[in-house]
Amino acid sequence: MSEGLKGVIVNYRVGPKDQRPKECLLRFPNVKTLEEASRLIGRKVAWPAGQRKAIGKVVDVHGRKGLVRARFKKGVPGQALGTFVEIIG
Repeated sequence: MSEGLKGVIVNYRVGPKDQRPKECLLRFPNVKTLEEASRLIGRKVAWPAGQRKAIGKVVDVHGRKGLVRARFKKGVPGQALGTFVEIIG
C-alpha cells in the first residue's frame, strides 16, 4: 500500500439509537478483502476541508468486503459523506 491512497467516506458508524460523527466507514477502491483491509490498520488518514484537515486513524476493519473504520480527532461534518480521504502515514 502506498502513501497517498485515496478512499471515500461511506457513512458514520451508527448504532440503533445513535451515530458517532468521530468514527467513519471508509472504502478504498483497490481493497476488496478482509486481509487487504487489515493492512491499513494504524495508518493515518486526512480529510481536506478548505485550509484545515481533519486527521484520523484507521482503527479496525468493518465486515469482510474491505471497509475500514477510522476515528477522527474531531468529528467530520455531514458534507464529508461521499467525499475523498487520503492516507498520509
